[in-house]
Amino acid sequence: MSVPVPGAPVVSGPPVAETPTGRLISAMFLSNASAFVGLLTPLQLLLTLHLTRIEGPGAAAAFGVVTGFGAVFALVANPLGGRISDRTAARFGRRRTWILTGSLAGALVVGAIGFTTEVWQVAVLWCAAQTLFNFQLAATSALMADQVPQARRGTASGMLGLAAALGPLAGIGAVSAVRDPLLQWTVAAVAVVLLGLVALALIRERPLPGRAGAAPLGAVELVTSLWLNPRRHPAFGWAWLVRFLLACGVASATYNAFFLMDRFGLGTDEVGGTVLVLAVINVAMLAVSSAVAGPVSDRLGRQKPFAVAAGVLAAVALVLMALAAALWMVFVAVTLLGIATGLMVSVDTAMCVRVLPSRENAGKDLGVVNMANTLPQSIVPFVAPALLALGGFTAVYLVLAVVAVLGAVAVLRIPEIGREGDPRWAPITRDDRAPA
Repeated sequence: MSVPVPGAPVVSGPPVAETPTGRLISAMFLSNASAFVGLLTPLQLLLTLHLTRIEGPGAAAAFGVVTGFGAVFALVANPLGGRISDRTAARFGRRRTWILTGSLAGALVVGAIGFTTEVWQVAVLWCAAQTLFNFQLAATSALMADQVPQARRGTASGMLGLAAALGPLAGIGAVSAVRDPLLQWTVAAVAVVLLGLVALALIRERPLPGRAGAAPLGAVELVTSLWLNPRRHPAFGWAWLVRFLLACGVASATYNAFFLMDRFGLGTDEVGGTVLVLAVINVAMLAVSSAVAGPVSDRLGRQKPFAVAAGVLAAVALVLMALAAALWMVFVAVTLLGIATGLMVSVDTAMCVRVLPSRENAGKDLGVVNMANTLPQSIVPFVAPALLALGGFTAVYLVLAVVAVLGAVAVLRIPEIGREGDPRWAPITRDDRAPA
């Protein structure tokens, strides 16, 4: 049981759901899309172009510095943003407040990057953008625990994953329609604001009750919010591990361009088009599989089979990449990896929400879960050079295939829907009495 602050009113549960479920899922999709337009459109295109104009031949190194610092801020900002939104008592709503702040302030920062003339300026603003958009993502994810009923969480989980795939594609398409560099950043910023405001217009949320006398959120509490003891919360720990292991496998897409040049001798003038086609295939497969698997999971009342299938299918795709002797094999592997990713995102968030240690602190706890998505983006590039030295890309993909299989095995420790008390699986613990 959580210990209340002396003199502060006790909060017995989350806010009452105010938004019709279909409308809420649409709003969550739009809010996630807003944040990912702001994050991934620069990462995949605009930052490269802008840093090339600033640094010329040194753009690649500058990109690494800027995105490296940004990744650190993203890693910390998501759980901290979730914790702060958990404790926000604004009349506008604890989640709506940070969706609004993230989209508006984040858009201003994105627009400002277009005016920068030094790498350090880009780095500072990019860290600010990562922080603001991760606050928005944390607040949006927490709405799943706040208002989405158990029977619709698979659908909601799939839509959140779909937003992560379609958002950057829409952003890149929008900015590619204009040629002026400054206008490109402005277009991205406007898209962020519009999507965020439409999402806010759809969400209804009551202010958090009973916070008027609550103690202020201190620095120590913010720092400790980055950790949840997996021994105290076993099912949550296993769910975190599943997301981390499967995300490591998906992170292999970072090396597609290098792999194509190394294995098939593609030149720099043709690899870009091939990578774009692979990315479109991956997103299309993700979109279809997540849109289908999420509702099917809800209808069957099962999550684990989809997560296990995701790990196994990802492993098959990675083995195929490792052994690819012709380009068509790469296309097949990417297709399978896209389907696996869709299966994963269709149930992953819903499964994590079901095993949350505390519904009252859902934003903070989901922020810790989201660290499992962020860490592989740093760990895989760190380990890959050693694997490349040992056995080239074959070693990289085979090791990641083993990691994906381990993710599928880890799923087996999580209790299925309706079997949460079965001693054969890891127990779900709660710090409050409200069912998640």
